Amino acid sequence: MTRIVLATSGSFGDLHPYLAVGLGLRARGHEVTLATAESYRAKVTSEGLAFHAMRPDIVPMASPLEVIRRTFDPFSGANFLIKELVIPYVEDTYCDLLDACRGADLLVSHPTLFPAPLVAEKLQLNWLSAVLSPGVFVSAYDPPLLPPIPWAHALRHFGPLPYQLLVPMMKAATKSWMRPIAEIRRREGLRPARCALHDDMFSPYGTLAFFSSVLGAVQPDWPAKSRITGFPIYDSKSPGQHLDPRMDAFLNAGPPPVVFTLGSSAVVDAGDFFEQSLAAVRRLGGRAVFLVGDSYQAPMTLSDENVIIAAYAPYSELFPRAAAIVHQGGIGTTGHALRAGVPSLVVPLGLDQPDNAFRAQRLGVARVEPRRRYNAAAAARHLHALLDSPEYRAAAQRIGKQVRSEDGVAAACDAIQEALALRASERKSKTAPVAVRVA
Repeated sequence: MTRIVLATSGSFGDLHPYLAVGLGLRARGHEVTLATAESYRAKVTSEGLAFHAMRPDIVPMASPLEVIRRTFDPFSGANFLIKELVIPYVEDTYCDLLDACRGADLLVSHPTLFPAPLVAEKLQLNWLSAVLSPGVFVSAYDPPLLPPIPWAHALRHFGPLPYQLLVPMMKAATKSWMRPIAEIRRREGLRPARCALHDDMFSPYGTLAFFSSVLGAVQPDWPAKSRITGFPIYDSKSPGQHLDPRMDAFLNAGPPPVVFTLGSSAVVDAGDFFEQSLAAVRRLGGRAVFLVGDSYQAPMTLSDENVIIAAYAPYSELFPRAAAIVHQGGIGTTGHALRAGVPSLVVPLGLDQPDNAFRAQRLGVARVEPRRRYNAAAAARHLHALLDSPEYRAAAQRIGKQVRSEDGVAAACDAIQEALALRASERKSKTAPVAVRVA
């Protein structure tokens, strides 16, 4: 039995694809260990997967309101995330991941786990990188919308050259961030680092793109052996969770509602999002579902039976029964919205959200209103356009059918098994006896 380590860090949007793939691999007879934050231990083990704690435990670190605000700041969020929440702990992450991978046959790693290439090299272990959203590739041929420099996105109309010049500048600007990685490499006798943030984060053995091809196709400047799998779908807060009877009864009691959600991270800094959204619903006179998370404090006064509030609901069961979805643009939420075949109003803050929002808008299935400008009037205006336009509905249904035709779990498992077979073949060729010709 082969042993595979899946390593990830972040929110539910970062965890769930790896859980989905882990369950798929286990069903194919592999032994799977999920290395991630201690806060996810119960969730992982309850699904029957082996668990290995990996520092830092990003969940409590990222929970305070101020940390969430700094992480999703459009201009400095990525800098803060990497320089304050990731890099200071790379020594701990390296040690924990090294321990998790001893005796493993393959490692599949999240792109922000910068010690993963070091672990693979130290143990002479094949590994695959796994990217969750297309903007991570920073392709000059399909440029991402980068929140710190939104003006640069307009340069895409001039072809790949502007971004081919911009990427080396980004590498130079971030090189100093990765000094702790370079120090580990020197200490462990590993090869000198390239650019850990842009080059070494992609495996030479292959990169899995855990998203749908509708969001982005393989580009000439993507890492070699990149492969789009489709979205690996998992969205239960606890194993076997389904819509609760109260939510199911509400959905059955009237026309499809508008669903409002901010995912599992941005919801911590909801501000007046839900109050403005409720006012927009009142203007439109429709029905609504509000998924407010576990920490939502501000009260919402409800005066009729057309609105329901819940902390959480499985998107895969809720979204297909919605008239429209208003969300933050996280890649997990975006994937579920696309798969549901329902139009969206995307309200992005930072990190990959603005780029995901742009890509959904480019598909003709979404409208976009930046979070800083979101209010009841804007929400009502966008929702009126989404709900009354047959073009948005038709585009969403067409894209939804295409996304549903992709089996992200199966495709990812196929690619991982191919990597295992290649590794086995390499080992066999190295140990095979050399034939001696006798005259």
